[in-house]
Amino acid sequence: MHAFAQSVSHYVPNNRHLSGLLVVLIGSLFCLWLNISLDTWSQGRVVGLSSLTLAIILGMVFGNTLYPNYADQLQAGVGFAKGQILRLSIMLYGFKLTLTQVTSVGMPAIMSDALVLTSTFLITYWLGTKWLKVDKQTTLLIGSGASICGAAAVIAAEPVVKAEAHKVTIAVATVVVFGTMAMLLYPFLYHLGWLQPWLNAQQYGIYTGSTVHEVAQVVVAGNAINGSVGDTAVVTKMIRVMMLAPFLLILSFALTKGATDEKQTLLTRAKQVKVPWFAFIFIIIVLLHTWVPMSEDFEQTMVLIDDVLLTMAMFALGLTTHMSAIKQAGIKPLILGAIMFGWLLVGGGLINIGVSLM
Repeated sequence: MHAFAQSVSHYVPNNRHLSGLLVVLIGSLFCLWLNISLDTWSQGRVVGLSSLTLAIILGMVFGNTLYPNYADQLQAGVGFAKGQILRLSIMLYGFKLTLTQVTSVGMPAIMSDALVLTSTFLITYWLGTKWLKVDKQTTLLIGSGASICGAAAVIAAEPVVKAEAHKVTIAVATVVVFGTMAMLLYPFLYHLGWLQPWLNAQQYGIYTGSTVHEVAQVVVAGNAINGSVGDTAVVTKMIRVMMLAPFLLILSFALTKGATDEKQTLLTRAKQVKVPWFAFIFIIIVLLHTWVPMSEDFEQTMVLIDDVLLTMAMFALGLTTHMSAIKQAGIKPLILGAIMFGWLLVGGGLINIGVSLM
């Protein structure tokens, strides 16, 4: 009970968060207004843009110009926004979904997730260690981030891999760079009509959810098409996120050699796995939304709150995405990240096409 209370307290901002949260809130509200205005001004012809896309782009512009001058005063609140607020927004995304929509993705989403996860991690490990000669810890972290859920998977894998701090930073940098590229490229390719011959809107959602790095990036890439596609993409991604815990258990066992007490090893390793609990709360909210009668006003209010929180998280993520991350990553990890980005884009697409034909 005490541990639960501590976890809840982490989601309550304090005085040191306020200035950063205020800046992020103002930025998100501006992006929400700008998105509506652009749609009106262009009569709906602005391709692939959404308030989330605008938030991360404008956030990156400010993050590489003005934000560094005020980072000391704002970083606590900005960090709160891209951490706790992001997870909260994903939980509340459940108010946009029902169990009927969740079950609609069915086995194709599960199969695509499993095949993309397994192939991406194994290919990353082989290319990183055998061909590019990137150190094993960095390779494992990049593989975890690319195959499951981006920076969250990198951070969750760190205690299992026992990596040094700078290697975690390098892996996260590759996720930020190529995940952001994927978030913007997928909707662009769809609107150009290059994906429609192979994947319909529903299948594009599964493709996006099973191949784009971060949950937040999936939200952007899916909703840039329409809300229904966004729902499919997020549900598919959440299935992939929930594969993190068993993945980390398997990885920890694979990295444990010479253990004499298998039962003790299982218990010890299981304690190290950071279960993505926000994914399970997301599912609980979906179930409540399906089975518990709710007024239309309440649902619309929760959806509006979630839109604001998601946009805040994206603006905060943009503020902390610095071009120096590219230099910090070095050339070999970036090459590995680029190759895996290409694999997720093309190989992940082929996997999804194959699954859709079954």
